[in-house]
Amino acid sequence: MDEKVSGAADIQLIDQLVDIDPEETAEWHQSLDAALETGGPVRARYLLLSLLQHAHEKSISVSNLRTTDYLNTIPPHLEPEFPGDEALERRIRAFIRWNAAITVHRAQRPGVGVGGHISTYASSASLYEVGFNHFFRGKNHPGGGDQIFYQGHASPGMYARAFLEGRFTEHQMDGFRQELSHDGGGLSSYPHPRLMSDFWEFPTVSMGLGPINAVYQARFNRYLHGRGIKDTSEQTVWAFLGDGEMDEPESVSALSLAGREGLDNLVFVINCNLQRLDGPVRGNGKIIQELESIFGGAGWNVLKVVWGREWDELLAQDREGALLDLMNSTPDGDFQTFKSEDGAFIRENFFGRDPRTAAMVADWSDEKIWNLKRGGHDYKKLYAAYSAATQKNGKPTVILAKTIKGWTLGSHFEARNSTHQMKKMTLEDLREFRDRLGIPLTDEQLDPKTPSYYHPGKDSPEYKYMMERRQLLGGSMPHRRNASRALPQPPDETYESVNRGSGTQEIATTMAFVRLLKDLVKVPELGKRIVPIIPDEARTFGMDSLFPTLKIYSPHGQKYISVDRELMLSYKEATNGVILHEGINEAGSVASFTAVGSSYSTHDEPMIPIYIFYSMFGFQRTGDAFWAAADQLCRG
Repeated sequence: MDEKVSGAADIQLIDQLVDIDPEETAEWHQSLDAALETGGPVRARYLLLSLLQHAHEKSISVSNLRTTDYLNTIPPHLEPEFPGDEALERRIRAFIRWNAAITVHRAQRPGVGVGGHISTYASSASLYEVGFNHFFRGKNHPGGGDQIFYQGHASPGMYARAFLEGRFTEHQMDGFRQELSHDGGGLSSYPHPRLMSDFWEFPTVSMGLGPINAVYQARFNRYLHGRGIKDTSEQTVWAFLGDGEMDEPESVSALSLAGREGLDNLVFVINCNLQRLDGPVRGNGKIIQELESIFGGAGWNVLKVVWGREWDELLAQDREGALLDLMNSTPDGDFQTFKSEDGAFIRENFFGRDPRTAAMVADWSDEKIWNLKRGGHDYKKLYAAYSAATQKNGKPTVILAKTIKGWTLGSHFEARNSTHQMKKMTLEDLREFRDRLGIPLTDEQLDPKTPSYYHPGKDSPEYKYMMERRQLLGGSMPHRRNASRALPQPPDETYESVNRGSGTQEIATTMAFVRLLKDLVKVPELGKRIVPIIPDEARTFGMDSLFPTLKIYSPHGQKYISVDRELMLSYKEATNGVILHEGINEAGSVASFTAVGSSYSTHDEPMIPIYIFYSMFGFQRTGDAFWAAADQLCRG
């Protein structure tokens, strides 16, 4: 490659801009050179970042950095006060952690042995509980309630919370993964609305379908609002995902849609425990930094929750940037290993890499070093991130929370490559787990095969607190609405043109279909419920005749001058448009179909999606998504 061309990539930021005052520019360069010479690169870097932040505060149009330092996005001095009883909520989390693990463990008893996953919920308990106690709005909330896509492998935690609330009995909990064989019916392995139609709203396994369906659910909520069918302005869509899951193409394929449509009613919470089934997600890299770049480039707010509050005092001492440099340069594979060892190992192999950081913890005990938490296990840090995520600013938000897979389960589970496949605990594990969580069970209650569940009782402060919180937020979750109002049948005359036929003239079946569709959308009370979903094939099917009358939905309307504006069949976009035109995007079209077709349940607003696609392109890529739509009990 030509040297001039290869070097251009480094200087392309300003090369085509006009410098109206070269002398002033030179003075700024000289100032930076002086700062670099006197203060060093750490100081010079700080000044540049400070100027960039100040430029944003002054609304100067400068692009954000693709990646920021490996730190929490929200600094300690900007964290809001935590409004709850943190000690009481810690006890509630302990009870749920215990019951979630015991649910899976008891499912391995002799004669059953159905498998399950212990470690995913162990890493994400705080991510869910800060939501359940402070943010997730139930169906009875005046604003209509939130919609939550739960990470599939974390289902035991949702069952454990429902057990504490009195929604499930011990007998039902013992039916985990035994939907048909358990007496009275069991609990599904993962979120399955078809199997548990009054509990789960959204199927989130197989991997990757949760993220794309969550995006299109949030988009459909805006669509309902734009058309005046329902006020969805207070509803938020939350999607809880795994960092390994983000490798699925569907997980990231709709991020740009969420960004360009400004879906600030959407929050992704990605559980970055750094592990997938077989090993590290990015052993030689940093998955949080990678995801920050991807989401930021797609127009999302990115909130990183990397470090717990115990790190704050160390970072405040880091005047030379030595600790920050270690955090930035240490790969995920090392961070995983650190939490499978002990404090002495971390002292030597992390802090010991630089004499300046070693000095920071020289008078710390190994135990204190070991207790340096990840941000995804710190309730205060998470509350700050969730508070920021729910502030409407015209962008969707992703929270990247660093956790430990198998956290609190003990040294045989935490951060081990095999932890995802581990289904049961030894008696030693059970005792250590009980003692760590402070569960008031005796050794006699820890049967190796069927250790006891624990419930504090309905008179306990923990039970009263969690129930009061859910009542204030609109009721228990997960919860699915089973019934909705019926729609009127179209009168017989609606079909008159189709029944009459085309006489002696042959017409295509697509033409006949469009003629019928035009008549159906005119039916009072029914027509406005019909939602055509088109993956960029309207002209192929002769459906372009719908553009001028039904219009294409766009949250921005039509801000440009349309090239065919003077034609009868002009391409028209509108904020209250009826057609969901998805572009060359069959997967997105099915995700829209799923959101529209389940509206009777999610919003108590029955809608009729009609998805039209080329069979040679549309079906072969979307079979899994159609299966999920059926699991979600879609109608259309």
